[in-house]
Amino acid sequence: MKKLAHLFFVFFKIGAFTIGGGYAMLPIIQDEVVNNHGWMSDEEFLNSIALTNSIPGPLATNTATFVGYHIMGFKGALAAMLGAISPSILIILLIASAFEHFTDSPIAQALFEGIRPAVVALILYSVFKLGKSVKLREKYNWLLMVLAFLAISVLDVHPIFVIVAGALFGIFVREKL
Repeated sequence: MKKLAHLFFVFFKIGAFTIGGGYAMLPIIQDEVVNNHGWMSDEEFLNSIALTNSIPGPLATNTATFVGYHIMGFKGALAAMLGAISPSILIILLIASAFEHFTDSPIAQALFEGIRPAVVALILYSVFKLGKSVKLREKYNWLLMVLAFLAISVLDVHPIFVIVAGALFGIFVREKL
């Protein structure tokens, strides 16, 4: 029971102090899960991101659920998921109760103007940190990354199709190279 509570509070802390959604939370989740607690290796964490990014639902919640399951099975998944979503629920309830006054406040507008660049920095940090684990020294990984980026940004291909194409590339083409 003590370990479940610890798992809950680790993800509660992550959920409470990370603004910007799942991608902004990734470096903090990775730091807690890999570096601070040693619950997963960098490679296992990257694989969990690949998996949780390919299923429906919010990335941070899916990642928390996956990590919790990896550590303690179903109870761990439930504890980590509840820990990750509880701060958002509490914050939304508070904001909803004072929404009209909050959004018109110059302080709130200035707050969000300052937070946005910090969130972009967190997302970029996550990209670079995760990119190190992708073995970008291999030319096929660069090619696949560039093609995936172009498919999403230029051709407006849905990310699910890009993920499926990457998986098929890994299964059918990569093995032969």
